Amino acid sequence: MIVAFYGKGGIGKSTIVSNLSALLADKGRKVLQIGCDPKHDSTYALAGYLVPTVTELLAKKKFVSERISAEEIIFKTACGVDVVEAGGPEAGKGCGGYVVGETVEILKRLGILGQYDYVFFDVLGDIVCGGFAVPMQYSDRVYIIAGNDFDSIFAANRISAAVAEKGHFHTVRLAGIIGNRCDEANFLEIFCKASQVTLVTCIPTSELLKKSRQEAKTIFDLSPKSKIIHLLGEIAAHLMKDLRSVNARIIPERELFEIFAKEVLPQCAI
Repeated sequence: MIVAFYGKGGIGKSTIVSNLSALLADKGRKVLQIGCDPKHDSTYALAGYLVPTVTELLAKKKFVSERISAEEIIFKTACGVDVVEAGGPEAGKGCGGYVVGETVEILKRLGILGQYDYVFFDVLGDIVCGGFAVPMQYSDRVYIIAGNDFDSIFAANRISAAVAEKGHFHTVRLAGIIGNRCDEANFLEIFCKASQVTLVTCIPTSELLKKSRQEAKTIFDLSPKSKIIHLLGEIAAHLMKDLRSVNARIIPERELFEIFAKEVLPQCAI
């Protein structure tokens, strides 16, 4: 199964995806996690360091992607998850979305995507260009990671629209919303009801997850009996469900503002 994870920048996607990858690897699954962000830190907690990127390797190969081998871009980690980092151009130079698309094409050419039980794309923020939407073309499903705030929900609605557009030509479907840093979920529940999308689980604000990110360790390294692992297990269980008939309702942006005007926006005011 190939899964793409999207969501507003800074919402904690990489931390959630990395620990989900570690959970599945611990259960004996073969997992590949692909970081699709110029920061190239998606897999930091899994590898314990910033692995070399496809962008860096392309530069060494004079941008001839056919000269790249699987062994040069896939790195093994101690927890059993294989990782790839797409990387990206320097600030103000080039297009990060192009790098994501090129990385996917390399992996496809090498036949890598079909060698794993799970392939996870951890993709930068909102859908701002076609390049960052490329992983959807190869994914069976998309999960959106969001907080209980309007900005996250606005991004989630745009991502839902992108999934629906790709779904006209590909098999990808929106599987659900994963709440992160959610001590409450009232706004997410309103959005999921309006868009007819499943709220898979909500992970509360957690110092453990923050520590996982800061110390480049998984939750299994830090606290193997944490309740967070149970919540990650709910996401893993949801991966097993048949979602072929799921279709989200895309809420027009003006309507979305109207829905949340009385409940969310006043709380965002300074």
